[in-house]
Amino acid sequence: MIILFDLDGTLIDSTEAILESFHNAFDFYGHPHPSDDTIKALIGYPLDIMFGRLGVEEDRVWNFVTAYKEHYREISTQKTVLLPHAKEAVELAGSFAELGIVTTKTGKYSHILMEYFGLMDNFKVLIGREHVKYPKPHAEPILKALEAIGTEEKSHVWIIGDTELDIIAADAAGINSIGVLSGYGTQERLQKHTDFIFSDVYEAIGWLKSRNLSHNGLTI
Repeated sequence: MIILFDLDGTLIDSTEAILESFHNAFDFYGHPHPSDDTIKALIGYPLDIMFGRLGVEEDRVWNFVTAYKEHYREISTQKTVLLPHAKEAVELAGSFAELGIVTTKTGKYSHILMEYFGLMDNFKVLIGREHVKYPKPHAEPILKALEAIGTEEKSHVWIIGDTELDIIAADAAGINSIGVLSGYGTQERLQKHTDFIFSDVYEAIGWLKSRNLSHNGLTI
């Protein structure tokens, strides 16, 4: 079995760092500030798309992205926390599956965060925004992760994420998906795309472990 994880809202809570970095960019360029709720509703999309939807002109978007990243790099580890039971979920998952991370965050900073939390060694691959041309909800990040891990029947591959972007990407890549309610998506939006929704990643991994044991003819 292969299990791929989203990051924000699935394994980590970096809301404070994200919001502060957005407001820093808006301050730096003297741009009107959107509300925190407006920003949070877009988390999961690439930064350039987020800034565009927040009212930044197309020809200035990448300036704002650069300002965001420079600030985020300085504060990310101090203002990001693991979600409850995320560490235990990753360790449990690693006992019966090969693991990867597929995120729209910058891969470089995602790797730093996972090292900071002592979890990176559990993953065979981390695919971030700079590693693909088309981010989620496109299939490319998932397919690239599977290429790095090695081939396996897609019926044995799962992605766990908190937004519909993760689930739509899974459908596009032909793999299974699980939605979790620990992040930025809602049950109403997730259930439009997947039949499997759990409160958090630990509950999702427990279910996958039980499913894996059953499929292998073992008693639980």
